[in-house]
Amino acid sequence: MTVIVGIGPVSFSDVVAVARDGAAVELADDAVAAVEASRIHIEELAANPTPVYGVSTGFGALATRHIPLDMRKQLQRSLIRSHAAGSGPEVEREVIRAMMLLRLSTLASGRTGVRRETAQAYADLLSAGLTPVVHEYGSLGCSGDLAPLAHVALAVMGEGQVRDAHDRLIPTAEALHTHGLAAVTFAEKEGLALINGTDGMLGQLVLALTDLDNLLRLADVAAAMSVEGQLGTDRVFAADLQELRPHPGQIASAANIRRLLADSAIVASHRTPDCTRVQDAYSLRCSPQVAGSARDTAAHARTVAERELASVIDNPVVTLDGRVESNGNFHGAPVAHVLDFLAVVVADVAGISERRTDRFLDTARNHGLPAFLAHDPGVDSGHMIAQYTQAGIVSELKRLAAPASVDSIPSSAMQEDHVSMGWSAARKLRRAVDGLTRVLAIEVLTAARGIDMRAPLTPSPATGAVIGVLREHVEGPGPDRYLAPEIAAVVELARSGALVAAAEGVLGPLA
Repeated sequence: MTVIVGIGPVSFSDVVAVARDGAAVELADDAVAAVEASRIHIEELAANPTPVYGVSTGFGALATRHIPLDMRKQLQRSLIRSHAAGSGPEVEREVIRAMMLLRLSTLASGRTGVRRETAQAYADLLSAGLTPVVHEYGSLGCSGDLAPLAHVALAVMGEGQVRDAHDRLIPTAEALHTHGLAAVTFAEKEGLALINGTDGMLGQLVLALTDLDNLLRLADVAAAMSVEGQLGTDRVFAADLQELRPHPGQIASAANIRRLLADSAIVASHRTPDCTRVQDAYSLRCSPQVAGSARDTAAHARTVAERELASVIDNPVVTLDGRVESNGNFHGAPVAHVLDFLAVVVADVAGISERRTDRFLDTARNHGLPAFLAHDPGVDSGHMIAQYTQAGIVSELKRLAAPASVDSIPSSAMQEDHVSMGWSAARKLRRAVDGLTRVLAIEVLTAARGIDMRAPLTPSPATGAVIGVLREHVEGPGPDRYLAPEIAAVVELARSGALVAAAEGVLGPLA
């Protein structure tokens, strides 16, 4: 597969294809034309004795110095080398590839003033599967994701290290030679254009929203299984009740749960006049309200992401009429805010999932199931400690929900005196999404065990299909087994979308 990058925005699917599937990248003809046209303006300004920021001056707090013509290549090299100051663990390959594609998309807009060969170098690195080493720390989310993007630009210069498509760590110069690629010597304005963007935080937002599209549907699957296994009622999910509070996400979530519980013999078994239960606990009854609010938050975040994908982030920028103007569009606040917002709802969806799981394990609340769903309680502990694992993750998610974007640390001698911390918000959201995946997986594993223990009563066709897929990897109820590998197997089923796909194989697409 090849993604074509033109003067318009790349799509969510383009980002995922390049970041996760290793798609190659090509520059469209309109992008090449736009890049070449805007470069003319930069070269004219470079020859002008009047200083222009980013073209013939220093950077940040050093912008007052005019740089003579014979020192400008050194200026570009120095900018990238000094800004490639990251530290800590390596950032994941998919994040770096997403970041590179998004920077290339901005370069292809023709509004940054880079040369064609510089933009082409990004496409070539992506197509060759060469991923520059980028480190965890170094971005304040303002003036762009400076250090992460500088590490990428360093590789375009032929310096630093990259990982190849087989994850081997190789000196960049060697990797470029092996793939028939040449290092680029940057000209005026180019170094700044390569590092002044929100591409790192935006790429992580796009990937997180892609994951949450699956996980929020899985949250409905897990909730339906818990309602079913705990002999809850499906009446509270009725469409007319949900429409009394017309939040779109809530209505969609409740509709999913109704469909998932349809034709359940377990639900039907207690839908009788002699049932004495008046109403279910909040964690069962209010599942659509919590998961629905998360859906609506994700929808808002997607709107922000789509606007950002359509944006040109650089400073200074080449305008349509050829001016080169400073601006503040590199400030990551819009992206940082929704990254933080998503971390809040992820923690809440995980929290209600953990509460539903815990109800399965307590004989005072699980309506006739054995303690901790154990085969022989006392001898066996069942899922007692699986819930501990959930609880530990949920507690961590609450800490990760503390917003990064309300913090700001002045930098660059107070020239950059208010920053977004959007990169930090993105990094913690990635950890939060991973935590939610694990929490939902444990709920599904526990609910499946509880439902199996209701035999001979049978689940709905949809939840039964989910349990069927799970049982291909994890055995049903029985004496205690080594539990960690079973949890890991279900986490992978959750992450891959296989559990949702099993339900959708019966019902068709969930909302």
